[in-house]
Amino acid sequence: MGTKLVRIGTRGSALAVRQAQWVAEQLGEVYPGLQVEIVKIKTKGDKILDVPLAKVGGKGLFVKEIEEALLNEEIDLAVHSLKDVPSLLPNGLCLGAISKREDPRDAFISYKYSDISELPLNARIGTSSLRRQAQLLHLHPSFHIVPLRGNVDTRLRKLKEMNLDAIILAAAGLKRMGMSDRITSCISPQIMIPAIGQGALGIEIRAQKEWLDFVAPLNDKATAITTKAERAFLARLEGGCQVPIAAYAVLRENRLQVTGLVADIEGKRFFKEVLEGDAKEAEDLGKRLAEILLEKGAKEVLEEIYAKNS
Repeated sequence: MGTKLVRIGTRGSALAVRQAQWVAEQLGEVYPGLQVEIVKIKTKGDKILDVPLAKVGGKGLFVKEIEEALLNEEIDLAVHSLKDVPSLLPNGLCLGAISKREDPRDAFISYKYSDISELPLNARIGTSSLRRQAQLLHLHPSFHIVPLRGNVDTRLRKLKEMNLDAIILAAAGLKRMGMSDRITSCISPQIMIPAIGQGALGIEIRAQKEWLDFVAPLNDKATAITTKAERAFLARLEGGCQVPIAAYAVLRENRLQVTGLVADIEGKRFFKEVLEGDAKEAEDLGKRLAEILLEKGAKEVLEEIYAKNS
């Protein structure tokens, strides 16, 4: 590419910009002399901050406007938190690379308790995620979930201002922001299954060979395999932000273990299964796991939630 200028589209939050800068740094190592411009784009999810995500709309809240800029050739590539990217992409776009996964776990942050297991009855916990809410209420139905929106700094501030017992954030975001010291402890995926793709960055491009070749060096094969299974699970369930859906895949040599979850928002009906198979069948494993959960009763839960939100 020589010294060609590459425009990277991103949301304007401090974390999103940091992630785009990281991608720019990685590209700079591969292509010395490359010029990069970071273009900040405001998405619908960034504009509506006083309403829980589940009530605003499905997945795509944080990517739609960026994808439009990509299609209009206003930017050359986009950097997203993979967990924000819908399983279906617009025609003409594709995920050209998926970065090596940062810590995929959820982070427990509290001034009062050192671990999620220490939370008392009726604890007040801040989160805007239905996935986290369902798993917290399944852990203990007495917990009070307090909706929490805003950037990382805002949420950390609200922990104190609202006198919450704890808040739950993605560990990856805090680590990327150099805020690891704010994490009280990380929650094991056995206790709280992470969001699909959590901790990985998706680099979206126009589906053209030139751009596929350009971003290919940033693709991490192991992360691409695990997130392929997770995203296939999501695609089969047609899930969005309104539904407590989670999946987490672990790759050990050539074996892939995928854990999937569908729950109602109160965490009462809770369908969780684990499936293991050959890593070459990542997509198929994700789909099969979704089918198993649908047959066990997840179908009724999803239909009820979609009917309420339609």
